[in-house]
Amino acid sequence: VDTILVLDNQSKTMSDFSAPQEVKAYAAHVASGPISPFTVTRRAPGPNDVVIDIQYAGICHSDIHTVRDEWGPASYPLVPGHEIGGKIVFVGDKVTRAKVGDTAGVGCMVDSCRTCKKCAMGDEQYCMSGFIGTYGAKAKYAHCEEYNEQGGAKTQGGYSQRIVVDQKFVLLIPSNLDLAGATPLMCAGITVYSPMMRFGLRTNMKFGVVGLGGLGHMAVKFGVAFGCHTTVISRGTSKKESSLNDLKADAFIDSKNEEEMKAAAGQFDFIICTVSAQYDINSYLSLLSHDGQFIIVGAPPAPLAVATFPLIFKRVSVAGSLIGGIRETQEMLDFCGKKNITCDIEKINASQINEAYERTISSDVKYRFVIDVSTI
Repeated sequence: VDTILVLDNQSKTMSDFSAPQEVKAYAAHVASGPISPFTVTRRAPGPNDVVIDIQYAGICHSDIHTVRDEWGPASYPLVPGHEIGGKIVFVGDKVTRAKVGDTAGVGCMVDSCRTCKKCAMGDEQYCMSGFIGTYGAKAKYAHCEEYNEQGGAKTQGGYSQRIVVDQKFVLLIPSNLDLAGATPLMCAGITVYSPMMRFGLRTNMKFGVVGLGGLGHMAVKFGVAFGCHTTVISRGTSKKESSLNDLKADAFIDSKNEEEMKAAAGQFDFIICTVSAQYDINSYLSLLSHDGQFIIVGAPPAPLAVATFPLIFKRVSVAGSLIGGIRETQEMLDFCGKKNITCDIEKINASQINEAYERTISSDVKYRFVIDVSTI
């Protein structure tokens, strides 16, 4: 194999891409322990691979659930991170979707079976054999560069200096967008954009957003950009000023205020709920008009008790949604480029990850933490 040398933008040295490379990262080593420095090995790129020098990595609440073993058994050491933004420094000789120097991202998936009905439709997130997550998964398909008879190499995520990904799962970030602010679009953005498009949110609809965190604030931004009458529905009034002044929502409802909730009954065409804590779904369903839709993208720990008669007599729909496919995610990024939409973020150093986790849990961030990977 010929040696392939290119300039490494981070170390300012020459990088040999003909062999696997060790890069610095931050990883969880046990469920109860902190995220700490680690070294991860990235594969030598194959002909369809893209190498991205990571500049920013968003902190998603899913990262916290996963590393703390709250969503099923985790395999340690585990490098989290599925909101990844950076620059392409190398492409394999069969890559046609991207080139060296492009600003690129990676979201929640790095592969899928590619052959099932859902993959053929561009819904890789619903791959009938299971998509391969950006971290904590295995390269289980024979077409994967790191497939092996033991079930495939484990994937490691974006809290690291570099990642190697098949071109089919690389996303191109519009160059006019601030990269740090665009990075969380890979999960927070597409998680709300996809159901808005799939379930038919349209201009001039009365649109409600329940919960104002990383997902919720992006739902508000998209609702405003789509020309909807957009209302934030949140517990208490601490986020009212930010909702109306910063995010430009049309209205705000304090869900703890019985009079405000009563006045809004039957008013909404479409509500998206981003809340992952337990809540009374029926109080929000009462806000929907006939044929209204309630879309769930947050995952409470216990089942929700739904009163069926209000659904029947108002022909209300309740549905869920999981991220989005690669084609739809690229569509979302292109829309954000045209509208200059990014996430509102707080940039942190890698040494602040553990503190950021605790602040994320307590909703003490507006509205997404993003790690400056140069500090790893």
